[in-house]
Amino acid sequence: MELKEFFAQNPKAAIAFSGGADSAYLLYAAIKYGADVKAYYVKGPFQPHFELEDARRLASELGADMEIIPLNVLENDDISSNPPERCYHCKKAILSAIMSKAARDGFGLLLDGSNASDDVADRPGMRALRELSVRSPLRECGLTKAEIRCLSKEAGLFTHNKPAYACLATRIPTGEAITPEKLEATERAEEYLFSLGFKNFRIRLFNGCARIQLRAADMPKAVAQADEINHELKKYYASVMLDMEARDEQ
Repeated sequence: MELKEFFAQNPKAAIAFSGGADSAYLLYAAIKYGADVKAYYVKGPFQPHFELEDARRLASELGADMEIIPLNVLENDDISSNPPERCYHCKKAILSAIMSKAARDGFGLLLDGSNASDDVADRPGMRALRELSVRSPLRECGLTKAEIRCLSKEAGLFTHNKPAYACLATRIPTGEAITPEKLEATERAEEYLFSLGFKNFRIRLFNGCARIQLRAADMPKAVAQADEINHELKKYYASVMLDMEARDEQ
């Protein structure tokens, strides 16, 4: 099946919209093929501010209808306690919030941006998709991440080369309680590294310290700027460490 056929069969749907490359292309394709769609962005403590700005920009450029749904997932102990299945509980809470609002708006079908490259067995959130009968057109149509980036570039979407960005909660070790303070420290610290030109990195919490994970190509730059990075990040962490195992290029 191709996306054109999918939207011919499903001409009205809500889209769980994150502002990332996948959901951005899904929204573009839905509009391109004439579907009646509305994008819903759930704004919670796990999403950095730039994700919302990217979502607003993309929706504006496409002329798409987008609604922002505030949701404090930290009020759910199954999420804030950070158990192994946190992602499942979080995804279910987010999708349930969207479905409730979308149903009131007249949308009986919810779509998400999962693609054919996503490992279903290794993604706890996929269980929530199945339980709530959320459909994933990109995956159903066999579109991989690489293909989506290529098609997005052809379509002129600025998200075509946007790096994958897992939520802020993934920086906190499983089993360690998630707090607004830890999330804010992560966001501020990562914003700082972004401002220095670093890309595709993570700053993970490790016993109260910052463990920086970089691409191999960025390590010399980090070493050269070690003093200023250390000075800035010590505002949020007890100490700062550079992980010598490089992140994969993305």
